[in-house]
Amino acid sequence: MGRALAIDYGRKRCGLAVTDPLRIIASPLVTVPSGELEAFLRDYIPRENVTEVVIGYPVTVNNLPSESVKYIDPFIARFRKLFPLVELHLADERFTSQMAMRTMIDGGVKKSSRRDKSMVDRISASIILQSWLTRRELNSKR
Repeated sequence: MGRALAIDYGRKRCGLAVTDPLRIIASPLVTVPSGELEAFLRDYIPRENVTEVVIGYPVTVNNLPSESVKYIDPFIARFRKLFPLVELHLADERFTSQMAMRTMIDGGVKKSSRRDKSMVDRISASIILQSWLTRRELNSKR
């Protein structure tokens, strides 16, 4: 079984998180400028045996796609062409930035460090991935 990777896609930068090889836990990986993401993934996915990717998909509180999908949808289309064998999942990313900030506060991260948007993006990606892992586990027990 390969690793799963999560992407918190943004217009400027993308937070990434990855599972361990046994897919037990999600950990923040790195933040990559959006323009460099595809090159990073071309190297990382085969090297680390990533078989599934979870992309945070922004929806409104009414479960409708938000305005920012116009930036994410073209990336998703390119991803599917570049990596046709990698299973792609979309995950609701509502409130992950707020959850990431709360996690940083609860973890004792200094206020000056919490201003680092790249850290928030990485933690958001790990929240997206851990939520996906948990839902997948619960669904498999039904």
